[in-house]
Parts: sequence; structure tokens; C-alpha cells
Amino acid sequence: MNIYAVRLITFSPTHTSKQVGEAIVRGTGLSEITQTDLTLHPAGEPEIPENTLTVIAVPVYGGRVAPLALERMKDLRTSGAPAVLAVVYGNRAYEKALAELDAFVSERGFKVIAGATFVGEHSYSTERNPIAAGRPDTDDLQFAEAFGTKIRAKIEAATGKDTLYAVDVRRIQRPRQPFLPLFRFLRKVVKLRKSGVPMPRVPETDATLCNHCGYCVLHCPAGAIEKGDECNTVAEKCIRCCACVKGCPQKARIFDTPFAALLSDCFKRQKEDKIIL
Repeated sequence: MNIYAVRLITFSPTHTSKQVGEAIVRGTGLSEITQTDLTLHPAGEPEIPENTLTVIAVPVYGGRVAPLALERMKDLRTSGAPAVLAVVYGNRAYEKALAELDAFVSERGFKVIAGATFVGEHSYSTERNPIAAGRPDTDDLQFAEAFGTKIRAKIEAATGKDTLYAVDVRRIQRPRQPFLPLFRFLRKVVKLRKSGVPMPRVPETDATLCNHCGYCVLHCPAGAIEKGDECNTVAEKCIRCCACVKGCPQKARIFDTPFAALLSDCFKRQKEDKIIL
């Protein structure tokens, strides 16, 4: 089957999903590439031609696809264009995120021919509480490129649209998860919630460090930070992606959640990326 164009669609506040998506596209070797970054804006040109490969890479928040990513893809439509789905999670669990994304795009006319789960640095990761810090790393991106090469081979082996077969992403191999760290995490979460300790809803800003450069305003996916009022965050809008924390040039923002220490302590073992095609 001849497919010459690829459309890369990403939602990537901290750039992990975008790196994975770009690596997959590189691996396909397709030269006609259109990129759509949903991080700050909805998808333009929502109709995807059926002879265009669509690669979608999005982050997982709390075991689900980032809701804002789905909102910004809601107008996508196609009549059978092949799609590759990648969800990027912070080394804990992606739960049903890949199946959720599959159902979402299938309803919009896509044929899912491959799927993947990748590990990326958790939004809550810090130097004190590292959670999959530095991922996707070189090995992850090489794995993503190799995945793209396999996708290209699958497309070329198909004699037509009918023989470019869909996959059931629910059958993807799950990464190994030792029981004891998971049990310890769940027990501590229950204890934390019963303790009544207030959970932070938004990042905090050190007003002595903030110079009102506006970086956080420009890079907040949800528009939760207003120009001129950079030391505050609108809780009702904040999605806790921590793009403002990780990107602040002055290191003036922090998100001090007790979940960071729990995740860092209980999920030290790095999980492997998995694919199905």
C-alpha cells in the first residue's frame, strides 16, 4: 500500500510526548510530514485524507489520556486513515489510556494499525524526588524509531487498504510491575488521603524569584496563568502538567505534592516501552 504523507499530532506540555512522536515519524522514513501541536491550540484542518498515516502521541494523567488533549482533537475526522497511537506515562501505570485513545480515534473514522506505551519523565519529578527522570532517553527514542520502521514495513507489505490490518491495542503486553512496591504505594495513598492533609491544587510561586518574564503565561496549555499576575494560578483551569514548573527560567515555581515522594519511592524500577502492530 502506498502512503507518502504522515501527520504527527501531539499534546506535550513538557515535551516528552512530542519527542516520542517525532522519533516514530523519523523511523517511518516518510518525507512529507505535517505536525500539529495541540498543547496550546485545537487541531486545525480536522479532516485527514485516508492515504495519510496519522501518528498521535499524548501524555497520561492519572491513568487516563490528558482530557485537554481529547478536547482539542474532538473535531478530527477521516474515512479510514491509518493511525498509530502512543501514550506516554510517568513510570507508574497507563491503566486504560491506550484503549481510551483507541476508542476515541476509532469513533472519528481512523483505523488503528499500531499502538505503543512509552515512559516519560513524570510531571511531578524533581531533583529531590526523581520519577523516570530524563526519559524518554536515547534508548527510548531509538526504540521509537525502530517502531516507526516496523510500521513502514507493515504498510508496504499490505496490498491495499483492506489488508492493512487493524490491531486490538488491549492485547499489548503490559510492563512488569512488582507487587510489593505497588502494594506499598496504594497503602500509602490510602493513609495520606485519610490523614486529611490538604493536597496542593496548583504550583506555588516564589515572588522573590519571579521576574514576570511571561514564560509561564505563554506555555500554560490551559490558560491558567494571566499576564501581569504570574505569581498566581487559576485552580479551576490548572491541569497540573507542571510545564510552568519545569520551564520557568528563574526556577520560581514549584509543585510540592506529597505524591511526588510516594511515586519516587515506590516506582524506582524503570518500566519498558511496549508496542503492538
